[in-house]
Amino acid sequence: MKPSTTHLALPFFDSVHRDLGQRLADWIPEQHIDESDDRRACREWVRLLGDNQWLRYCVPAGKDGALGGALEKLDSRALVILREALAFHSPLADFAFAMQGLGSGAITLAGTAEQQAAYLPMVASGEKIAAFALSEPDAGSDAGAMSTAASQAANGWTLKGSKTWISNGGIADFYVTFAKTDPAAGTRGITAFIVDADVQGLDSSEHIAVMAPHPLATLKFSNCQLAGNTQLGTLNGGFKLAMQTLDIFRASVAGAALGMARRALAEAVSYSRQRKMFGQTLADFQLTQAKIGEMAALVDAAALLTYRAAWMRDEGERLGSSVRVTAEAAMAKMTATENAQRVIDMALQMHGGLGVKVGTKVESLYRDIRSLRIYEGATEVQQLIIGKAVLQS
Repeated sequence: MKPSTTHLALPFFDSVHRDLGQRLADWIPEQHIDESDDRRACREWVRLLGDNQWLRYCVPAGKDGALGGALEKLDSRALVILREALAFHSPLADFAFAMQGLGSGAITLAGTAEQQAAYLPMVASGEKIAAFALSEPDAGSDAGAMSTAASQAANGWTLKGSKTWISNGGIADFYVTFAKTDPAAGTRGITAFIVDADVQGLDSSEHIAVMAPHPLATLKFSNCQLAGNTQLGTLNGGFKLAMQTLDIFRASVAGAALGMARRALAEAVSYSRQRKMFGQTLADFQLTQAKIGEMAALVDAAALLTYRAAWMRDEGERLGSSVRVTAEAAMAKMTATENAQRVIDMALQMHGGLGVKVGTKVESLYRDIRSLRIYEGATEVQQLIIGKAVLQS
């Protein structure tokens, strides 16, 4: 099934986005990877996406194209277009793409020239798999409560503690890891580090099984010795860096949810046209028509908020504005993920018993969408962000 490209005509997008969206919509339906082993499949998706130049949108081009990116800067609209189309076809393909961007995003934003040159070109080619390590067993939404600590040592830093729910855990080549460097300072005492997967004292073997299989793991740091040049960004500036990174990619989470919702709607329309019932098709019933109408409206409402957030972020970059679009990204993420859950649930209901049969598309979408309402800020966190922004306006 081919993703639709009609939304690319909206004024949020430029010609570069329309060309990207059309090329991807033509390419992605032809790609097929056995996803029965999520870790192996994720590696294969990274390789395939890298070989076909799509991962180049996860990093900036750099001077004379030295960093490997397709565009001068990270472009939120490109990320949204890519994630929407990939999630329409395969949520695991979307996951593989997204983590290359999120896992390297802090290096793009705050890395030294040497750090960027060492990591970003290999992320763009798929030669290195990236990961973002922020969450801990007792510090999810409350990042200031993290206990993983980095203390200064003779030749750099000593890292101790653990991270959990880490996407690409166990298959990543490096982890952008956030740790307390001033334990008494809360969020003002967090610093980011680049931790290579082969560093002594890092154990990523504790895999986490979830309802929609994705490579997740708990990371354990036992006196990891990090060189001084592994510090990423300013000392104690890690929390701000993490939030800036999430701001860029939060709208792209909405894009992924949108892709899943569009696929569920397409599956519902196709099935309703074919399913015979009481001498007519399911699509002939007014109740079916009403449900499909509601689903379409939910999809378009999410799309407009998603594209607005991405456009506002890109416009700010183009104009050199430092204004953050945190509230707009939160609205997009909250609305797109919540609406997608409703759309997919209605599509599954429309399929009847077939909807809960393992192996059908709507059944897998039902499992895939659920985590999007939690990761990169749960819906309740987005509500708080939006509410505070409204009250302060």
